[in-house]
Amino acid sequence: MTGASTVLNRGMLGPTRRSAALDRINLPPTSPMREILGFGVEFGVRWYTMGQVFFQVDAFADRPFSGNPAAICILSEPREVVWMQSLALENNISETAYLVRRDDGSYDLRWFTPVAEVDLCGHATLAAAHILWEQGLLGIEEHVRFHTRSGLLTAERAGDAIEMICPACPIDPSHPWVDDVDIAAKLGAVLGVAPVFVGCDGSDILVELATEAEVRALEPDLNGIAALPARGVIVTSRSEGGEFDFISRFFAPALGINEDPATGSAHCCLAPYWSGKLGKDAMNAYQASPRGGVVHVALDGDRVRLSGHAVTVLRAELTDIADG
Repeated sequence: MTGASTVLNRGMLGPTRRSAALDRINLPPTSPMREILGFGVEFGVRWYTMGQVFFQVDAFADRPFSGNPAAICILSEPREVVWMQSLALENNISETAYLVRRDDGSYDLRWFTPVAEVDLCGHATLAAAHILWEQGLLGIEEHVRFHTRSGLLTAERAGDAIEMICPACPIDPSHPWVDDVDIAAKLGAVLGVAPVFVGCDGSDILVELATEAEVRALEPDLNGIAALPARGVIVTSRSEGGEFDFISRFFAPALGINEDPATGSAHCCLAPYWSGKLGKDAMNAYQASPRGGVVHVALDGDRVRLSGHAVTVLRAELTDIADG
């Protein structure tokens, strides 16, 4: 059996062999998960098997059922892309993330929407770090190192929040869409409101609107957005209250995400954009989706520090047939 399925019965495995079995799924000696998985079945002489476990975490949230949900799946070994994509579609939330531990204690990390693998996902990275600390797979003072399609990403505790260091994705001033009146008109038709500014960071289109009210009231043509040659569209404005510096929303229907609740990767573009306009490096941001999300950003050279909270809302186990 693949995944995390492992024989852990206390009656049949002595302490040494049970510890070796747990080592094979890369659980550190101090992890409380070793005791949880090591109970096995105490009734008679039986085999106990556990299917692949995954967690659902609300990221950029300080309470359940807010922020952006991500499924976090810690694998004992790499799995086939078809299987990972199938589980992501089955979960049908904005992101399912897969982690595989390396010998040096760092992790390979991949992200899948319901329809595609993506190069960068901030909220699922935050959720993954949260689970590693919460489940005792890393010490609370240890930094997390993720090897991803976007290079090495790191995360650390910042009080009761989690801070990630991600690559900045500034607007490309040479991109042909910048100051293109035809593109601005097309986006105005798709969004139903005239943009103040249109730019592109090479992955997403960024659109600034004149007011916060326009951003919040937006009901865009999702088919029109899906037809655009970009991952998605970030719509933003200055915040008109005192709590936040700017607000945003993010639409990516081509990736199976009509509106993303709280998007870390979009803030890798928003941070340098608003830093230049507001003249400050550290800012508080609000993603004005129906679920809402709070993201603290700090521009640090060619990197962006993103911080927020996370809450685990469920733990699930695949059946043997789904685990492959």
